[in-house]
Amino acid sequence: MKSSMKDKVKGTFHEAKGKIKEMAGEITDNPKLEAKGKVEKIAGKAQKKVGQVKKVLGS
Repeated sequence: MKSSMKDKVKGTFHEAKGKIKEMAGEITDNPKLEAKGKVEKIAGKAQKKVGQVKKVLGS
């Protein structure tokens, strides 16, 4: 699997995991868990973008 595809897959996984943590934090009224989820979701989006850039550049 190409590096760009790995980044996209990992990014999608982290984005989904972050969304779950964020929702769990909202449901349990746990602001720390909610914040961790938001951060992980943003990191996942960034990793997906890195994968897209790598694909364009051919890396």
